[in-house]
Amino acid sequence: MIGKRVCSGWRPFLLCLPLFFVFVHIMSVLELRQQSAAEVPQRKQYKKFDHLVFGPAAGEGLPDRLQCKGNKALTKTHIGASSNNLKAGGNISIVTVFATYNVDQQTNGKSLDSVTVGNISYNKVERSIAILNVFVNFIQETMPQSNIIILTNPSSKLPVERDRLTILPIQELPQFLLLVTECQVFLETRASEHSKLKGQVNHYIFTDSDIAVVDDLGQIFNDHPDFHVALTFRNNKEQPLNSGFIAVRGTPEGILRAKFFLEEVLKAYTSKFMKASRMLGDQLALAWVVKSHSSLDVRRFSRKQAFMDQISGASVLFLPCSIYNWTPPEGAGQFHGMPLDVKVVHFKGSRKRLMLESWSFLKSTSSSDIADMLCLILRSGRTKRMTRPSEVVGCKTSHRSRSKWSLSLKQQELQHCFLLF
Repeated sequence: MIGKRVCSGWRPFLLCLPLFFVFVHIMSVLELRQQSAAEVPQRKQYKKFDHLVFGPAAGEGLPDRLQCKGNKALTKTHIGASSNNLKAGGNISIVTVFATYNVDQQTNGKSLDSVTVGNISYNKVERSIAILNVFVNFIQETMPQSNIIILTNPSSKLPVERDRLTILPIQELPQFLLLVTECQVFLETRASEHSKLKGQVNHYIFTDSDIAVVDDLGQIFNDHPDFHVALTFRNNKEQPLNSGFIAVRGTPEGILRAKFFLEEVLKAYTSKFMKASRMLGDQLALAWVVKSHSSLDVRRFSRKQAFMDQISGASVLFLPCSIYNWTPPEGAGQFHGMPLDVKVVHFKGSRKRLMLESWSFLKSTSSSDIADMLCLILRSGRTKRMTRPSEVVGCKTSHRSRSKWSLSLKQQELQHCFLLF
């Protein structure tokens, strides 16, 4: 009887003992979590370390790809030859958009976003202006007779002054303007003014401002005399078209039909893809309009040759991204290196610092030419940073970290559970 009473007295304690250890363990986990959260702002202060990462040049041994030894081009082709042609780019205007918003607010407290290229350091806003300047530099290097038009908001005061450059303020320019919107609005004004030109033809190429034109683009209009609007394509099932490069023939019919085509794209965007991100929605709308025409053979997007089709009443020329919209470093993999006749390099997203580095390299060495600069680009990966995304406030943690905390309970709930026993 005494033994039974002893057991009955110890039974509640034995039942609660494991729960007590669980409670202590989870309390320590909660304390560790609070300490980690307190350390995050300090980690955010770590200075980012940026550098270009070089690797072997893709396409080695392929006869139709740029061959490099370090940053020296072994294959000398017509790449960059147009820089010696003083007539290159005649009757062509290259149009881009660049708008600044709350510049004073952007420059405050942004020292962590500074980068150094050569002997010059840039904060975030200065870097954007520098990229715009390099955009202009490349065009004037390879197409000296072309005109450059920068669409901007009236409040912007862009420190970019060059010959053959026009800064065109547009009233109520949206902060997140689609390139197809730029084209449509700009062509609307040009269509009404074209009657005053008395037969003079001026072609238009609409681009993002983070591209480098490395060869004369005038041959597009000479080699393909029948198109109204030109787009660039790649072998991508969901997004076969890139909206960062759109060419329009400057004849009255070309401008009119291109305008109607872009209106169809805008209708598709506003009705179907408004919830997508700006760039993604733009390109999805282009793909939807193009694919909605039964005459188009989408298998041609997996090939390398340019082709033309009738879309929404316009003769649309499809140009390969591998030549007219090559992007590092993905382009090196998708296109197995860099084609010898590449004409446009697109520094999308995190590649913009590489755009500044490329121009600095081209101008810092007298013995280097555009082909050598392309070797630098071909060998470069994305910018590497010391700070990991998980160390920055607001960034998502890994799946492993999330699962660790998903098993924890609130402190009050644990205490209540313990008291029940």
